[in-house]
Amino acid sequence: MTLNKEQWSWVFYDWANSGYGIIVTTAVLPIYFKGVAESSGVAAANATAYWGYANSFGTLLVAILAPFLGALADYRGFKKRLMTGFASLGMVMTLGLALLPSSQWQWLLLIYILSILGYSGGNLFYDSFLTDVSDDRQMDRLSSVGYGFGYLGGVIAFLLFMVLEFTNGFGQLSSLAVARWGFALAAVWWIVFFIPFQRNVHQRHALDVTSAPLKQSWHRVWQTIIHLRQHKYLAWFLIAYFCYIDGVDTIFTMATSIGLDIGINSTTLIMVLLVVQLVAFPFSIFYGWLAGKTSTRTGILIAIMVYLVICVDALNLKSTTDFWILAVLVGTSQGGIQALSRSYFGRLVPKERSSEFFGFYNILGKFSAVLGPILVGVITQMTGQSRIGAASLSILFVIGLIIFLTIPRSATGKS
Repeated sequence: MTLNKEQWSWVFYDWANSGYGIIVTTAVLPIYFKGVAESSGVAAANATAYWGYANSFGTLLVAILAPFLGALADYRGFKKRLMTGFASLGMVMTLGLALLPSSQWQWLLLIYILSILGYSGGNLFYDSFLTDVSDDRQMDRLSSVGYGFGYLGGVIAFLLFMVLEFTNGFGQLSSLAVARWGFALAAVWWIVFFIPFQRNVHQRHALDVTSAPLKQSWHRVWQTIIHLRQHKYLAWFLIAYFCYIDGVDTIFTMATSIGLDIGINSTTLIMVLLVVQLVAFPFSIFYGWLAGKTSTRTGILIAIMVYLVICVDALNLKSTTDFWILAVLVGTSQGGIQALSRSYFGRLVPKERSSEFFGFYNILGKFSAVLGPILVGVITQMTGQSRIGAASLSILFVIGLIIFLTIPRSATGKS
């Protein structure tokens, strides 16, 4: 499949915001916030709690608004404007993290929450644009290329940050200043690579604008919830997706804690994170190719089975080598299962209402990694071994697998 200019522009939005994902939310800001909060007299436990509250509030806010925002975006001319508005909010707030004095930890949390809103809201519209820039035959490959280049962009942005980190800003910056320059890098990365999307990507499937789009958007969301049985295959897929993507997200979010439990140091964990991202780049694209040669359904089933192997093999997790093996396995299927899930869902939804339905998809994506961490925590406490806790995630993958298998092959045009 050869991508056209519009499709490459769509792909590079995933590249654009990947710097935010790895530098701000994953690697730097959590440590930076704890440092500046504690230096301002906030107890360590309270700093951790405040950080958790900020993440939860930002995620909850996006999840609540997602279906309504999606329904509003389905009206002609609205999707691009909403996409630009939320993405711009994320960019400006990320830049704000770099400019804010380190003593203002309360404002830091507020700006971070607003950046989450911009980042997640932008991703909602970005996902739904998949139905505008490709037809059903192209969705698997395009979605996979998007995820693949997103991982690659994140690695490159993070490596640029690591140059600053290891050289102390070429001998000119303190550790706090290096972190702020990292936030600036993430913002600039986002801004620059958003330009192609802004210029070249356009909404093609849309509803005609009504005299009261806000009111009608709420009404449409409510009607969709009431009449969800009319979209039974879509509903069953969302339930299956919630189960298995909960397991996927939990493995990613809990990996650091599990690694520390078996004695892996923080430097090695950062290297593991980078390797996982690098492995995910070609394998995400591979899953798109695989779906083209077999089917989207087959690709998702294979990815779920890989994750079941990861969960079972976690029982043997005792050394750094074991951890590396499982990490590479995660990298082989992490992007693939997300990419094919997005394209599978994209073929199920009514094209002129894609943003509304991707709003529900977004909710389940936000509330995934809810059951998983609880399951891991409870089993780990009961057994005293985090590797058994990790293995317990196989329950979620089995449930997701069973539900997904109940969806007939004919549910989409090519499943």
